[in-house]
Amino acid sequence: MESQNNKKKNPILNWTLFIITIVAVFILGLIASSITKRKAEANFAYKPSVKINEYEPRNEVWGENFPREFQSYYATEDGSFSSKYNGNAMIDMLEVDPRLVILWAGYGFSKDYNQGRGHFYAVEDNRNTLRTGAPIDDNTGPMPTTCWTCKSPDVPRVMNEGGVKEFFTGKWARLGKEIVNPIGCTDCHDPETMNLQISRPTLIEAFERQGKDITKASYQEMRSLVCAQCHVEYYFKKTDGAAYLTFPWDKGYSVEAMEEYYDEAEFKDWTHALSKAPMLKAQHPGYEVFMTGIHAQRGVSCADCHMPYKSEGGQKYTDHKIQSPLNNIANTCQVCHRESENELLKNVYDRQDAIIENRDELERLIVKAHIEAKFAWNKGATNEQMKEILMFIRHAQWRWDYAAASHGGSFHSPVEIGRVISTGITRAQESRILLARLLSDLGYNKEVPMPDISTKAKAQEYIGLNAEKMKADKENFLKTLVPEWDAEAKKREDGWPIEKM
Repeated sequence: MESQNNKKKNPILNWTLFIITIVAVFILGLIASSITKRKAEANFAYKPSVKINEYEPRNEVWGENFPREFQSYYATEDGSFSSKYNGNAMIDMLEVDPRLVILWAGYGFSKDYNQGRGHFYAVEDNRNTLRTGAPIDDNTGPMPTTCWTCKSPDVPRVMNEGGVKEFFTGKWARLGKEIVNPIGCTDCHDPETMNLQISRPTLIEAFERQGKDITKASYQEMRSLVCAQCHVEYYFKKTDGAAYLTFPWDKGYSVEAMEEYYDEAEFKDWTHALSKAPMLKAQHPGYEVFMTGIHAQRGVSCADCHMPYKSEGGQKYTDHKIQSPLNNIANTCQVCHRESENELLKNVYDRQDAIIENRDELERLIVKAHIEAKFAWNKGATNEQMKEILMFIRHAQWRWDYAAASHGGSFHSPVEIGRVISTGITRAQESRILLARLLSDLGYNKEVPMPDISTKAKAQEYIGLNAEKMKADKENFLKTLVPEWDAEAKKREDGWPIEKM
């Protein structure tokens, strides 16, 4: 009986195993087909269709071979994201905080300072800012050619054609017809191998002066170093008639090391229009500050957070929509952190709130110091009496600017930025104490009256800027000279053949 029951059960079992096997084979077939399809897509997607020549500045040409990266890069045109403190939207920072006009009195930033937009706008914003003035020909305007250095893949081309020192020589307008393509592929990639490359000599030279060989950098290090070509502190070193772009890293990357470098060289970016202090303008020491933070110490690169990997059509590639990680938390922060998006966002804002509260206090103290110093000069103070005071103001504002201009510094390295701001507050207070004593010696024992600088317009009027004239001159420049630049650039690029593969 038992044998007969087994015979009855076996066909059912056999059919079950047969069906399971068929289903498994079918699923494996689908998987194999999908893999084959994805491999075919990969071969198709990265099969070069055009030859990319050395120093090719046109991002559209690169896009023929790398459409995914190209399309994601041009998404930097989107300027709609705003976080609590930053983002990529166009914001007039002088309107938001008129005290900045006082801090930069006598310097271009007191004329115009907008929150930075995406790389797509690099050339356009450089043309539009009041800081570059309103030249009428190649030899007029307030700024040197050096101000183009980080704005375009045309820069390596022009440096190669005419020489690096020659590139840094002359007025900004001289290269207006040459620098027309926004930041892009050639800035970071070798056109032959597509490997990451350093296209600006300044970073290589800074490493060499420190006894370092940048060619020994790992791939992961390069994913930050290509950013460090531009997102760093720098100055224009006068060399044989050229305003040579230079990184002040010879003594180290810290705020104190760079300050010592500048002080020994007796360098100043400008003389403050109110206090007459020899000022330093921090540019954007993002790399230096980032390197002191926990993410850098754990081996995270700039690209890991600002250019995370994406998958599309079976392809894994780097998202070239370079932006704040806060606009893409799922693909940036949550790759490593398990917390919810809301919790991670709160962590960032908590750090920023704490830093910016103290940074604003430092800003308030420096503004008062500048105005009080002007008052002391008006009361008859001498150069000798003011010398130590002005150095305290210089060092206090250098620390404020180092913290403020380091784009994301309050998150990248909140401990270091908090320390820098605290030392800045100490120096600002020292300057004001010395000013109070000096004013007392000069016969004035009251509080120095503060002007009404509650708006951008009022602050600019106080320091003597004619904003309306600057805007009118800029509009004339944009309507007359810029179209000539674009027409000449188009004629030049139309003559460059594109070789099909």
